Amino acid sequence: MPELPEVETTVRGLARYLDGAKLARVEPRRADLRRPFPADLVQALTGAIVTGMGRRAKYGLIHTDRGRSLVFHLGMSGRWRIDPEDIGTHDHLVLETASGHVLALNDPRRFGSVDLVDEAALGEWPAFAAMGPEPLGEALTPAHLKSALAGRSAAIKLMLLDQRIVAGLGNIYVCEALFRAGIDPRKAAGLVSGPALTRLVPAIKAVIAEAIEAGGSTLRDYAQPDGQLGYFSKQFDVYDRTGEPCTRCGASVQRFPQGGRSTWHCPKCQK
Repeated sequence: MPELPEVETTVRGLARYLDGAKLARVEPRRADLRRPFPADLVQALTGAIVTGMGRRAKYGLIHTDRGRSLVFHLGMSGRWRIDPEDIGTHDHLVLETASGHVLALNDPRRFGSVDLVDEAALGEWPAFAAMGPEPLGEALTPAHLKSALAGRSAAIKLMLLDQRIVAGLGNIYVCEALFRAGIDPRKAAGLVSGPALTRLVPAIKAVIAEAIEAGGSTLRDYAQPDGQLGYFSKQFDVYDRTGEPCTRCGASVQRFPQGGRSTWHCPKCQK
């Protein structure tokens, strides 16, 4: 699944073509993805000017001069294609700018979504209302984590995946951040010490920032809007490295199931 760095990379790629552009054509090519397209999508956006781009957690935002934002989620396999040679079977939403650029939302598995939300109410939109702070924002601090995790017996790995604790963190980057902070992913969240949380916050921020700089992590389906792959996967310390030597101590990286996902860690470095 595309995670926060992949969505941020996508938004930055789209901005080069959409920021300030007029949407001359808006064409849904099926009725739905994970849920139906907004009934007034074409009417609301055709002729609109894109006033800016943004991201909240794993959602991309396309703001317009009509006071409404197109909010997209890439689901498991979604990506935007820019000026494709042709429109394919899995290109389910097509935007064309007045300058002639074509942007196609491609989603073979159709687990993504597209919504229209009033900009004034974005913070209260149900998907956003209960979210925690952005990982790169100033609100993510050791004090926030200490308060949010106090008394929690669930594993720290699972708590960090809870969007109410931190918005936008996913499996890849939580595994990597916990490794950098030297924290066992199975440790009860409420028992993670203050010094460990002080290590964890900058580890989260660094992993996310480095992944954005690298264009995200291409695993199976993800690619940037211009077709380029993300290269942060070349920098993984533990994720998907079962049996390989730890980059710090040389011990074998281990994988185990946790909360319906796979977790990777170094049993020697992470306590």
